[in-house]
Amino acid sequence: MNMNKTELTKILGSRSRTSEILSGKRKLSLGMIRKLNELLGIPAEVLIRDYKVEHA
Repeated sequence: MNMNKTELTKILGSRSRTSEILSGKRKLSLGMIRKLNELLGIPAEVLIRDYKVEHA
């Protein structure tokens, strides 16, 4: 979608939270899913799929 990390951070919250999500260390919250769906038009079905996160 040609978004940079700063633009995505405005949707997801803090820079550290965005980095954790992008690196697979944190899952999206329901609020984040709703924002991504509403603001970017990403289907909720795609965002709620089960996926693994890395444990440090």
